[in-house]
Amino acid sequence: MLFSYLPILVMIGIATVMAIGALFMSFVFRPSNPYREKLSPWECGMEPVGDANTGHFRVHFFIIAILFIVFDVETLFLFPWAVILSEKALSAFIFVEMVVFIAILAIGLIYAWVKGALEWV
Repeated sequence: MLFSYLPILVMIGIATVMAIGALFMSFVFRPSNPYREKLSPWECGMEPVGDANTGHFRVHFFIIAILFIVFDVETLFLFPWAVILSEKALSAFIFVEMVVFIAILAIGLIYAWVKGALEWV
């Protein structure tokens, strides 16, 4: 039985060797010409202001981005549900299951709203 997994292991081995080989070759043959301008931070064509290591930034943008991704990805589960709902045999069970799913999403959204995670200011 384990012999049937041999082609998969061979492909994983080949992919690993190729990836490591590509990284090694790029390390060996890369041009190495560091100078002050090249090593300085670059921010949208403007001169950077302050030190990047000591600057504090708000993580609020990242929280909103993560919330957007979570709710956006979870709404993708609604499409298969809409396709399967047309089957009469499982329609009641599937409908109740999706109502529970949407209720959990709504509770998460209300929680994030109450905590102020959606406030931009």
